[in-house]
Amino acid sequence: MTQIITLNKIQELIDFENEIKDLFLAKKIRNPIHLSGTNELELIKIFEKIKPNDWVFSTHRNHYHALLKGIPKEEVKRQVLNQSMHINSRKHKFFTSAIVGGILPIALGVAMAIKRKKGKDKVYAFIGDMAAEMGVFQECLKYAEGYDLPITFIIEDNGLSVETNTRKSWGLKETKVVKYAYVRKFPHTGIGQWITF
Repeated sequence: MTQIITLNKIQELIDFENEIKDLFLAKKIRNPIHLSGTNELELIKIFEKIKPNDWVFSTHRNHYHALLKGIPKEEVKRQVLNQSMHINSRKHKFFTSAIVGGILPIALGVAMAIKRKKGKDKVYAFIGDMAAEMGVFQECLKYAEGYDLPITFIIEDNGLSVETNTRKSWGLKETKVVKYAYVRKFPHTGIGQWITF
């Protein structure tokens, strides 16, 4: 990819997000929006490897992914205006979920189906850095590795989960585990007896 094409593609992505931002400010979008920025070049490089027949599973922050997968700008804009976080296109093999890590088991299932059918397509699953610390990701990753599935997981690491510092929230270096056993006095919720008013 030449530098001029790359610069043009970067600007197209930025312009699209700015248009969505302006529509949101003009109260044309009534749903939550999740915009991208500063990661254009990295995504362009990743999507150079993704073929039209490959599957892409994305997150709530999916506008750039949808555009780079080949979904026309006007179609992405229409879906953002109607539902924002849930851009999907069967034609482009592009699916999203706003549930943190929720798309991963689905992506894994598609990869398993491709392998069982001896297909050539691949699956790409995007997640954020907080989701990468969740059990669902660890299980999907281990399963994919164990069965040699045609799936690649892409962690988009901005160091934040909403506004929480991912590193501090997990405290992976500072955490010490203390475990003790006890017998519960009360049930999981409530006090264990009915109260009438």
